[in-house]
Amino acid sequence: MGDAIGQMLTSAVGIAISPLPLIAVILMLATPKGRANGYAFTAGWISAIAAVVTVVVLAGSGADAAGGDGPATWTLWLKLALGALFLLLGAKQWKDRPGEGHEAATPGWMKAIDTFTPGKAAGLAVALVIANPKNLVLAIGGAVSIASSTAATGDKTVAAVLMVLIASLCALVPLGVYLTGGERAAHVLGGWKAWMARHNTAIMTALFLVLGVKYIGDALSGLTS
Repeated sequence: MGDAIGQMLTSAVGIAISPLPLIAVILMLATPKGRANGYAFTAGWISAIAAVVTVVVLAGSGADAAGGDGPATWTLWLKLALGALFLLLGAKQWKDRPGEGHEAATPGWMKAIDTFTPGKAAGLAVALVIANPKNLVLAIGGAVSIASSTAATGDKTVAAVLMVLIASLCALVPLGVYLTGGERAAHVLGGWKAWMARHNTAIMTALFLVLGVKYIGDALSGLTS
């Protein structure tokens, strides 16, 4: 089990500290329908992450079971491709960083978030997983790491559940602060939002570079062994 958890942990944490879902749920919690939208966003996020992880882990584990003792070869090639993609995303993230004294442009959906219904909130969460290349690649990468690990089927299941929970902290933690933080909740969440927006480029660039090197190294090790 330790192998499967260790393999996916970096990817799961990478999703958890992704600024867009964190900022989205904080903005939603400040609207008139904050509680309902917060619940809906969190449910949509967990469901989307769980769907991606489940499909990839089942596909990889099924191929593994049919192919022998080691991980399925296609998972190692996919991991190599994901490693290269992580390096490209890291380079693009740094290249597209705002200039000195400037802030990144605000997405259109953020400006309309006050009008969101719970259905739209859940739909946005799903879109931020499925349609956002950074989060989708991180989710697939973590799931591939679980599928290509040497853990038993039951251990892979536990690792997959833990990955979904860790990757969902970006929604679960702000919602928990909102529900239990009382009057200080708005101040705390506002501080998190500002910090994540300010340091987004550095955080994501470093994360992608680390993951890129790790995934390429793991894939080459598996392919040449």
